[in-house]
Amino acid sequence: MARHAEFDEIGYWSEVKLEIIKKYATAYSKILSKRSELRHIYIDAFSGAGKHISRTTSDFVAGSPVNALEVRPPFHEYHFVDLDSIKVARLRAVAGERQDVKIYEGDCNVVLPKQILPTLAYSSFRRALCLLDPHGLHLDWHVIAMAGKLGTVDMFLNFPVTDMNRNVLWREPERASVDQIARMTQLWGDESWRGAVYEQHDTLFGPGLKKKHDANALLAEAFRRRLQDVAGFEYVPTPMPMRNSVNAVVYYLYFASPKAVAVGIVEDIFSKYAGYGE
Repeated sequence: MARHAEFDEIGYWSEVKLEIIKKYATAYSKILSKRSELRHIYIDAFSGAGKHISRTTSDFVAGSPVNALEVRPPFHEYHFVDLDSIKVARLRAVAGERQDVKIYEGDCNVVLPKQILPTLAYSSFRRALCLLDPHGLHLDWHVIAMAGKLGTVDMFLNFPVTDMNRNVLWREPERASVDQIARMTQLWGDESWRGAVYEQHDTLFGPGLKKKHDANALLAEAFRRRLQDVAGFEYVPTPMPMRNSVNAVVYYLYFASPKAVAVGIVEDIFSKYAGYGE
């Protein structure tokens, strides 16, 4: 039991996600390493213990921090954040005495905007690849928006539609709790998510709200546009739906960047994994 308390179990769709991010991180580091005037850094806002347990094989699987540390050429700096003290301790053991690794025990919604993102102004000659991979609705929009407006950050983001559908986006929206609605609004940044999911319809008791057909896809596209139009990321390709064994979308994996060339690389990587869950 202790083994499972320290290390998260992940489905094979998350193993695919880890492969995608490692492939992009490798390409990103190769490109940025050729720019001697720039320092490129890696940020993982929900780092975990550094490795996971595969639900498919029960074996250990390297997590995103370990994968990032193995990228060659290396990043100049690594910033790993997690709330869980046990996982942070495991992560410190993985990092050892490396001076290029900084580990933060705390809430990324506080740590990123106060300690990490302010160091990435365009004039700083620092660039970053940032992974925002929450287990559910545990991310504040202001972190996303701050990263987008800097113009120096490439970002992968887990958009947790399973948590949304389970707790917020019910067919009878009035049944969702105030607390769960607040979590959704916190991630989205305002309440405009309602218009992406629900439409007005008439009932025996007057006007009401009805969940739209294919609400997941509509919500995903609305959030993609929001990343561009509101957060300020210039390039946001169609996110990759991460599917489970019955082909249901567990979450959408977004990529956002200030550079067109970055999108080309990501779309090529996404295409290699398209249909993996079908």
